[in-house]
Amino acid sequence: CAVSFILRLTAFNLGDHHMNTIKVVGIDIAKSVFQVCVWMADGSVAWNRKISRQKLLHTLRQFPPQTLIAMEACSTSHFWGRALISMGYDVKLIPTQHVKAFARHQKNDANDALAICETACRPGIHFVSVKTTEQQDIKALRSARQLIVEQRTALANQLRALLAEYGVIIPAGLQRLQRQLPEVLEDGDNTITFTLRRLLSLLREDMQMLTERIDVLDKELAELSSQQVAYHHLLTIPGVGPLIAAAVVSEVDATQFSSGRELSAWCGLVPRQHSSGGKQRLSSMTKNGNRNLRTLIIHGARAVMRCVQKRDDSLGRWVKAIELRRGFLKATVALANKLTRIIWRVLTDSVDSSMNRAFAGS
Repeated sequence: CAVSFILRLTAFNLGDHHMNTIKVVGIDIAKSVFQVCVWMADGSVAWNRKISRQKLLHTLRQFPPQTLIAMEACSTSHFWGRALISMGYDVKLIPTQHVKAFARHQKNDANDALAICETACRPGIHFVSVKTTEQQDIKALRSARQLIVEQRTALANQLRALLAEYGVIIPAGLQRLQRQLPEVLEDGDNTITFTLRRLLSLLREDMQMLTERIDVLDKELAELSSQQVAYHHLLTIPGVGPLIAAAVVSEVDATQFSSGRELSAWCGLVPRQHSSGGKQRLSSMTKNGNRNLRTLIIHGARAVMRCVQKRDDSLGRWVKAIELRRGFLKATVALANKLTRIIWRVLTDSVDSSMNRAFAGS
């Protein structure tokens, strides 16, 4: 059984080979059966076994405190991470793309657990912070809101397609659809049949219901996020609204980054580099890291760009100069990069943003 393996492992550590301690314990997470790999300091694998969900914590409890336990940052990893941290262990959550590079030979749980051990000891890996329950709540609200927004978008596209089949064209935009759809349903001179009118009426009610749910989630998200001190500081940054601020407090641990550029690189907002033989080539942004957070920050930059021509402050002058040299789209991404660096500074210093300091000398 698993406990006997632990006892033998403990005896091995306390015997003649007492200097050969545990380096890392890698866990391949699953629903019912977990693969646990124990990697020793000399590079040998003490054992690599399957452990049931019911016995996992009891098995891990046999390891000494402060033992490094590594897992992939996937479903349920934050739950297990909080549980293991409360037991006194050092937990690292590894992005899945890094583990894949070390998964040699065939794809199975044993090789995956071993690859997790190797990746955890690899220098330069940016690990994922274990989320608190408060961060998980904000993340859950954001995920549910995103799902409902996608459902409403699909429903709006369906409504437009049905109307187009009867020769009724409504311009793009959700607000235009919501405003013109009642007029279309009440117009008796168009070619829409009774059956379609009844169907469109039902779909319109569904769309209104989804909109109401989004509004409720927005209020709850703002109320929950406002309990975080950093949330109020983030709202002082131009282009950062309640959704972006909520995403930052639930996704970003500023202590993991030594500079704003590292946070920007983690979001995928820095140029892609391809260098060889002393020649450096920079191209489009990398699009690495958190896709949802990157998208929100770019949307925030676009909101600033819409009114940047009216700004006569340091931010406006900085953006106008880049837009004149590189164009609107590249200026938008550059602004998103800059906003991400400001976000890091605001989170690190716990202060409101200052445009004069952020764009000093620009």
